[in-house]
Amino acid sequence: MGKTHAMARTPSMSSLRLFLQVAHSLSFSDTARTAHISQPALSRTIKLLEEDLGVRLFDRNSRNVNLTAAGAALLPTVERLTAEFDMAFRELGETFQGQRGRVVVGALPSVAADLLPKAIARFQESRPQVEIVIRENLTGSLGQNLQDRLIDFAVTTPPADGEGTRFQPLFDDDYVLVGRPEDLAGIANPAPWRTFVDLPFIAMESRSSVRMLTDVAFSNAGIAPKTRYECAQLATVGALIAQGLGISLLPRSTLRLLGMTGQLDWRMPEPPRVSRQIGLCWLKDRTLAPVAQDFLELVAEQNIDPEN
Repeated sequence: MGKTHAMARTPSMSSLRLFLQVAHSLSFSDTARTAHISQPALSRTIKLLEEDLGVRLFDRNSRNVNLTAAGAALLPTVERLTAEFDMAFRELGETFQGQRGRVVVGALPSVAADLLPKAIARFQESRPQVEIVIRENLTGSLGQNLQDRLIDFAVTTPPADGEGTRFQPLFDDDYVLVGRPEDLAGIANPAPWRTFVDLPFIAMESRSSVRMLTDVAFSNAGIAPKTRYECAQLATVGALIAQGLGISLLPRSTLRLLGMTGQLDWRMPEPPRVSRQIGLCWLKDRTLAPVAQDFLELVAEQNIDPEN
């Protein structure tokens, strides 16, 4: 074996592990005993490894075993390979058990800021190595994101076309009249729908899920409020209301997001009741990664009260 040649074939990980054990112990008999194989089987494995690599790895006689120069060169490479191999499969096992991985959640902007942070904080108490990504979008876009598999699941309203998806309701979110306390002081509770015609109205942008149901509610009530302002962000709606520039009709769960604590008041509108259903939506034919499934179940188990 004095001459070197190209490797006959790539060595197996099991043969490299046995080489590593012999290299560390410098004893074929000790390695055979700890590896629970016969010494002749170990010798054959090392001989085949040497043939695969085209080099002698050990000098041995009846008393001593020593690494050759080639064996000493191979040792750090095998140590690195086995360590990386073990780490990769340890991490893979954690991924299969839901302890590691990435979850991408789609959510309506009006619910993401209130619902998801609590769930994420609770989840990461026991899963600190899990990465959770929030993609905020409108209802229609969330449905397309699901179909394109850009998100694992969505926190949204029921899809218009439920074919191919599952929807699990979380809570019903009543719409309420929102205004300054002084502006609502003389308005009954529940408030007459005429209030939205009598006072300037501040609307969410036309593409938002909040606005879509607002328009339907006004149509059902037979009124057509004149929109004074149209906003993309709930915080902007809250600031405008706080300045006495108008009133709005918003889901009750969004009141905490208006950013005007103590400066706003609300009233239930008179019947018919206006409410949206918020829930979890995912694809029927998609098997979620364990970590995504676990997070979906945690969100589903939350005791959600849109009034608090």
